[in-house]
Amino acid sequence: MLKTYEVANIRCEACANTIRKGLRAYFGNDIDIDLSVMPRKVTVDIEGDRDEDFLISTLRKLGYPLVNDEISSIEGVVMKGKSFVSCAIGKINPTKEKR
Repeated sequence: MLKTYEVANIRCEACANTIRKGLRAYFGNDIDIDLSVMPRKVTVDIEGDRDEDFLISTLRKLGYPLVNDEISSIEGVVMKGKSFVSCAIGKINPTKEKR
């Protein structure tokens, strides 16, 4: 079932590229990231709790928590830093495809 999540810290296509790369091995190429709305939305095909847990933990590791995640202010700063680095990496190593 396709599910859409509101995700924080996504600023540009490079951020989206990093997220796609991080999720591709598990979810394949069916990852849609809508950069035209705020907060940004990530849509993937979720089969159960395990898929959702993987998605949420991977996004957090990359520095892109869900908008409604309860995180401390220190965690928030750390995740913004991670997303900044992740964004820079996405600009250096862009994916060949864009969705």
